[in-house]
Amino acid sequence: MKLLVLLLLLASSHSFPTEPTFAEQQTESRLRFAALDDVRLLANGLLQLGHSLRDFVQNTKNQINAIFQKLNIFDKSFYQLSVLASEIKEEEEELKKTTVILKTNNEEIKSLSLEINSKVEDIIKERNHLRSQVGSLEEKLSGLSQSLFSAEQIVEISTLKEIILTQEKSITDLLKAVSEQSEQLNNQRTKIKGLENKLNSAHIQETDENLDRRHQSNSISGYLPYFTSDGSFSSDLPEDCGDVFSRGQKSSGLYAIKPHESQPFLVNCEFTEEGVFTVIQRRHDGSVDFDQSWEKYEDGFGDFSSEFWLGLKKIYAVARKGHSLLHFQIEDWRREMHFMLYQYILEDAASNYTIHVKLQSAESSSAVDEHTGFRFSTKDHNDGNHDSNCAQDYTGGWWFSICGDINLNGKCIQSRPRKKGVHWKPGRGTASFKASKISISHLTKPQTP
Repeated sequence: MKLLVLLLLLASSHSFPTEPTFAEQQTESRLRFAALDDVRLLANGLLQLGHSLRDFVQNTKNQINAIFQKLNIFDKSFYQLSVLASEIKEEEEELKKTTVILKTNNEEIKSLSLEINSKVEDIIKERNHLRSQVGSLEEKLSGLSQSLFSAEQIVEISTLKEIILTQEKSITDLLKAVSEQSEQLNNQRTKIKGLENKLNSAHIQETDENLDRRHQSNSISGYLPYFTSDGSFSSDLPEDCGDVFSRGQKSSGLYAIKPHESQPFLVNCEFTEEGVFTVIQRRHDGSVDFDQSWEKYEDGFGDFSSEFWLGLKKIYAVARKGHSLLHFQIEDWRREMHFMLYQYILEDAASNYTIHVKLQSAESSSAVDEHTGFRFSTKDHNDGNHDSNCAQDYTGGWWFSICGDINLNGKCIQSRPRKKGVHWKPGRGTASFKASKISISHLTKPQTP
């Protein structure tokens, strides 16, 4: 039935054909081709968009993979660092426990050694006492054996004597064994001390910077303490800054030196293109009071990082070696620099550190050609070169010739009276200066005034 209805519908559709007009055919053709172009354009656009999306997705995947790789590397590194930190912490705890155990063992060994030594001394005393008793007994027996004792008694006494000798030999062997044990204990104590030093070396390395600061303190604190156990300082220290430079040091700073027949002390060494210098005085801001006593000027005062006076004792210890010149560097209030270099001889404390200088070279009109035989003086120690006390009148300690002539240890002032301040200009009117630095310039060959 359904097939019959379908055939009827097909027949009806072919029975009444409708022929389109020419205009309708052209319009239909144009519409059909225009729609096909749009479809193609849309298809091309979708194809390009698909390619772009594919490239974008691929780049995104690559970036995500790279990020995951970096995260994996970071996780591995973090895990390794965590493991290493845990191991270091465990080793540190073990070292602490070992240190405590070693200290306890050391104390026990020490007490045991003392006890053994005490017992050895007691045994030695008993042996000596026994020897004296045996000796007296032998003398008595030798005198009585012929008259008082029979042959059997003499044999018994001889046997007793042999027993005593055997016992004495046993005591000697025991003393020898005790001595060997004591020596072994001492060796063990030495080994334990070495282990303690090795364990403490880690803490020493961690505090190296603090120790360096302590040994190179900026403060002028006299002579350095002894470091060795026998009370003598290391003889390997350089004698001066020139010796420091010759040993390979090229950076300016604080160094420990030990001049001949002197205790070791710190000095400020400067290594420049002009040469090697030991700075003995520096002024620049008035932060340190230079109106000090004779004792202070002998020992030194101030701060290496700021203003300081090295000390007459140390200056003399460096200067007595020779092979050096005296270098003055002065800055006035207009910031103009003046330089003077002198040959010099400095005498010892018995002459109040008398100085003799002779001009070597200068870049200043204020240079002194010659300054001979003037003693150092302070407000409480007049040198006797003149009637008045220049140090008391003009402050500071110096090799005064005429009061107000030269004084680089006066007050750092610009206003009047200028002669109470830092000044240097003999015979041409007093010139006040803002800053000064006195150094010993080390030479390769000797020069004398």
